Amino acid sequence: MLGFLRRRKLRKLRGNSEETLVMHIGDTPESVYRFIEELIDEYRPDVIIHTGDLVDNVKLERRPELKPAYEAGLRKLARILKGSGAKLYIVPGNEDSRELLEKFFGDSVVEPGSLVEIEGKTLVLGHCWRDVAGRDADFKLYGHNFKAIPGGLNAVLGVNFIFLPSGRVIKIDYPVGTDTARGYKLRRGL
Repeated sequence: MLGFLRRRKLRKLRGNSEETLVMHIGDTPESVYRFIEELIDEYRPDVIIHTGDLVDNVKLERRPELKPAYEAGLRKLARILKGSGAKLYIVPGNEDSRELLEKFFGDSVVEPGSLVEIEGKTLVLGHCWRDVAGRDADFKLYGHNFKAIPGGLNAVLGVNFIFLPSGRVIKIDYPVGTDTARGYKLRRGL
């Protein structure tokens, strides 16, 4: 129910606002590509920031022999992101091939810790919280694990939509099963 209400609120804000809309995603397994494409089609972000691990169901750092599968997934995501018409910022993650990121995204690939300015607001972009912690910025965007830091927006926890210059943020949850597709083990308690 909460997800529906957030999406309805985002739809209303997007329809009534002339602000720049930034979409922040990260750690995306192929199973969420269709969901991402639907969000892009519905909300038409002006800027898309991906904070790494673009094909997060393929763990290149541990399994380099899976590079062909990674490239195939990256090709699919590149088609979606580049087809959006949005300005792109792509931060390499620990499970990414920088060579292939540059092949598909060119100058949109930025270093972890890069600072960008959009509508007078500063955003520091990293893959891990360590890339952005302690940096002076209006927004600290990262992913990689479940860690939350002050002033940070973690793309593992959901898709962040940021309206600029107001700074209003709406988080949309990834579909059920995303963490499993990422290879995260779910904790089960009593």
